[in-house]
Amino acid sequence: MSVPKLVATNRALVLTAMIFAVAMTFIDQTIVSVAAPSIQSELGLSNTGVQWAINSYLLALAALFAFGGRLADTVGHCRMVVIGVVIFAAASALCGLTPSNGLAEAWLIGFRALQGVGGALMYPAAIAIVIETFSFGERGRALAMFFGIAGALTAVGPALGGFLVTWTWRAIFWVNIPVAIIALILIRLSKPTSTRRPARIDYRGLTLIVAGVGLSVFGFQESAQLGWRNPVTGLSIALGAILLIVFVRVELRTREPLMQVRIFRDRTFLVENIVLLVAMMAFVPVFFFASEYAQISLAEPASKASLTLLYFFIGFVVAAQVGGRMLDRIGAKRPVVLGSALAAVAFGLWAQRVNNLALGQQIWCIILAGAGMGLMLGQANTDALNRAPSTSYGEATGITQTVRNYGASLGLAILGTVLVTVLRSDLTTSLIAQGVPSAQAHRVASSALSQGRGSTSVIPQFVRADFADAIHVVLWGMAAAMAVAAVVALVGLRRGVHVAAAAPQRGSSVAETTNPA
Repeated sequence: MSVPKLVATNRALVLTAMIFAVAMTFIDQTIVSVAAPSIQSELGLSNTGVQWAINSYLLALAALFAFGGRLADTVGHCRMVVIGVVIFAAASALCGLTPSNGLAEAWLIGFRALQGVGGALMYPAAIAIVIETFSFGERGRALAMFFGIAGALTAVGPALGGFLVTWTWRAIFWVNIPVAIIALILIRLSKPTSTRRPARIDYRGLTLIVAGVGLSVFGFQESAQLGWRNPVTGLSIALGAILLIVFVRVELRTREPLMQVRIFRDRTFLVENIVLLVAMMAFVPVFFFASEYAQISLAEPASKASLTLLYFFIGFVVAAQVGGRMLDRIGAKRPVVLGSALAAVAFGLWAQRVNNLALGQQIWCIILAGAGMGLMLGQANTDALNRAPSTSYGEATGITQTVRNYGASLGLAILGTVLVTVLRSDLTTSLIAQGVPSAQAHRVASSALSQGRGSTSVIPQFVRADFADAIHVVLWGMAAAMAVAAVVALVGLRRGVHVAAAAPQRGSSVAETTNPA
């Protein structure tokens, strides 16, 4: 074998190793959503508890992504990928071993958060290794394959989760272990180049962003249980917002900040990140709520409920390709505006049909909602990176990923609160209509939500209808979020194709266009 072929083979091996390393983080964004009803039923988790089991993972990613990138630069990218993979696999194993007792909720939430820590450590390091391994002329194609394959695994999650849940929901976590082993073997064989750029770690900034993100999401998520009159709710949200503002001010004055927030002075970068923040409030939560709806209101098993999400991805994948071509030809504004508007209309149409409890009438709305998200999401991400010529690809990616995961966490918390509030009210009304005294009806409804539920096969018809009504309101919330994204993009973005000022951004354009997650 000639030397060039040997080098090319090793580069391909490095790329494959990094794809396997991050595959777990993409699969876990959606696979748990399908299994959530089974997990809640077997472990007796509250509605808020099962939402935290999903949200703790997203929160850890949002709060620690920038830290993971800085730590990787300091101690070495390859070492950090290995550490991240090991942490993620170990946390996955422990999630699968969640005890069926009073410790279940805290155990699952804690180790889901640890999965997020592993993902936040490995993901930016894996991207850096791919960039270092390939020359500029090859980097665009390599990154396109990296994001395209890894991102497509988001769509694999629902189908895989639906299949594994028929055996046991614990398998959705254990499936990460063989993936991690393959990744570690490939890393060992490929021996990727790993550079180190020692720098001071901004622990002050880390503390502020972790506390700010955590408190703001906690306030919204717990508002359904604590109530808006409880001072803890308002104080948590307000204090979280204040800490995030302080974080920005501190980072502006820090010589080696955790996050280069000055990049937000670029108008288009700022606008695209606002769009991403708002859009992700619908994109990730829709997997959780659609799966819950299919299994509770439609009484579908997890294997069939996963099809609901696959309809969404059919629209997403096709429209993402169209959006990518539009981005290259006429710029980001049109696909981002049209995609956001289409998603808003589709979520609204979907909302009007969920109360019928007939999936066949909803399929085309689900496909349209996926198409709207596919048309705009990757293009907004690409445009954000391409409009930041003053920063490196890794720094810009770190910021956009932080914004995206924070938006997803915030959306799940807010929409989860909406669902619990509406469902409690509807259940109370239904119980009163069946002759249950008002005070007792309130207690029973609140108790049912706080204690979780039993098997979906024994849920009364009125509960299925009430849950559908709550999902109806949630979908309108998603429609409103996407309408806001459309208006922000329409007003804030400029027309035309942007030509990146630096080579890395040009390479990233090709890659991010195909990234659905």
